[in-house]
Amino acid sequence: MSDTDIIVIGAGLAGLVAACEATARGRSVLVLDAEGPQSLGGQAFWSLGGLFMVDTPEQRRMGIRDSRALAAADWHGSAQFDRVEDENPRAFAEAYLDFAAGGMRAWLAGLGMRWFPVVGWAERGGASAHGHGNSVPRFHLTWGTGPGVLAPFLRIAKEAEAAGRLHFAFRHRVTALRVEAGRITGVEGERLADSDAARGASSGRDMVGDFSFRAESVIVASGGIGGNHALVRRHWPAARLGTPPLSMITGVPDYVDGQMQQTAESAGAAVINADRMWHYTEGVQNWNPIWPGHGIRILPGPSPMWFDATGERLEPPCLPGFDTLATLKRILATGHDHSWFILTQKIIEKEFALSGSEQNPDFTSGRWAAVLRSRLGKGAPPPVEAFKAHGADFVVRDTLQELVAGMNALTPDAPVNTAHIRAQIAARDSQLTNPFAKDAQITAIRGARAYRGDRLIRTARPHRILDAANGPLIAVRLHILTRKSLGGLHTDLTGQVLRPGGSTFPGLFAAGEVAGFGGGGYHGYNALEGTFLGGCIFSGRQAGQHA
Repeated sequence: MSDTDIIVIGAGLAGLVAACEATARGRSVLVLDAEGPQSLGGQAFWSLGGLFMVDTPEQRRMGIRDSRALAAADWHGSAQFDRVEDENPRAFAEAYLDFAAGGMRAWLAGLGMRWFPVVGWAERGGASAHGHGNSVPRFHLTWGTGPGVLAPFLRIAKEAEAAGRLHFAFRHRVTALRVEAGRITGVEGERLADSDAARGASSGRDMVGDFSFRAESVIVASGGIGGNHALVRRHWPAARLGTPPLSMITGVPDYVDGQMQQTAESAGAAVINADRMWHYTEGVQNWNPIWPGHGIRILPGPSPMWFDATGERLEPPCLPGFDTLATLKRILATGHDHSWFILTQKIIEKEFALSGSEQNPDFTSGRWAAVLRSRLGKGAPPPVEAFKAHGADFVVRDTLQELVAGMNALTPDAPVNTAHIRAQIAARDSQLTNPFAKDAQITAIRGARAYRGDRLIRTARPHRILDAANGPLIAVRLHILTRKSLGGLHTDLTGQVLRPGGSTFPGLFAAGEVAGFGGGGYHGYNALEGTFLGGCIFSGRQAGQHA
């Protein structure tokens, strides 16, 4: 006798979508989460709310011509699937592309989601037409950011809860999957003491009891490993990306620790592509942290000059916003864990944004007046100005000599040379004397401004960095920021988990980051942005419809 039809482990976006889809089929659902009700929605709450969609009205209104064929070419050029076990991840990618170019927008709009009219252009690539990157802007910023993405599924879940079809059990930490005659029949775990810790903060793991529940199916939707640096380093692809950094900051709460993925693996589930991961290179320490080692990603426009720890300018495709993993490999090749942006006040005002719902209160509010006041007012958006004033990684000076002195004070073990930095900036500035240029970054800036959306709100008018009229000068020390797992539990297209030999594992399903956002890694080696939340929604939908 089952306690419920379906148990969902994890109350983040993927788990909520799965639960909503299952209750819509008339199934009874129990959602378990180790955190308290204040953390309902998981990591998605903190996200910027960007979704990868294809050939949308928003794109067409901005003059963007997109298609499923072009998106597939970009996806596969980025993924570079090359392993036998990539069959299901590749199938999941194709299915997501069908969804993103088909019914995704209409379905989400029907649930109440809306999107900012300017489509963002993330991960532009910059190496070759057949390689990594988005050929066109596809990053659809949801009004309300991450909370706006969660809102319809929270509403549906609460309605199902009121109707008695769905139950939440918070502070329930699953430690084992029950296996009987080769089938998952339920879960066991620890009941944790209640915690009033704020959302995202460390909540404690004091045990006050245990539990055991039976179900026909279990859906694992427990997230990734980004909060567990030891596990990140264990799976780090040194042969591909170089020696793992000695120092990293953390882009997710500490409960994102990979424990449930390991529990499923111990029960007999297959984990594939664990060495594929996605960590950002533009991380800064949060001056007002919520979780341990809390880092925030800068979302840069194309204009800041990027230097490695030795003071050498990064070469294409390692330009701001173009190729995350190529830049990560390039930075680590120096033997250091940090790099530098150098820019002007005019650039920071137009081009700097910070990732996360809490760093974008204007978009999170969903009010046009707040967006216009923040983005078009004097100075950079208030959260950016706050980091400039209080952030430990920001140096603001009137002259380059003073700026470099401030940089070297932050990194005395890796000083850079003022004359060498000046020569590289002056060479770049010299390319602005006429409409022609051989500097790839200047060409990229002009290319970005050819897109109406970038010209309006995202890319500063090209100007000389060393001209005092554009100052003050700003340097930002950038850290490696842990974030996403691109591999995980191996599933078929329905979300059914597989065993190491490829056979199905009856009763066990997975969705979201714990399953590599679908199939065990539907991104392959590289992500195109907007595909993390999108993958959680799609894989959660698949599991919820089939469990």
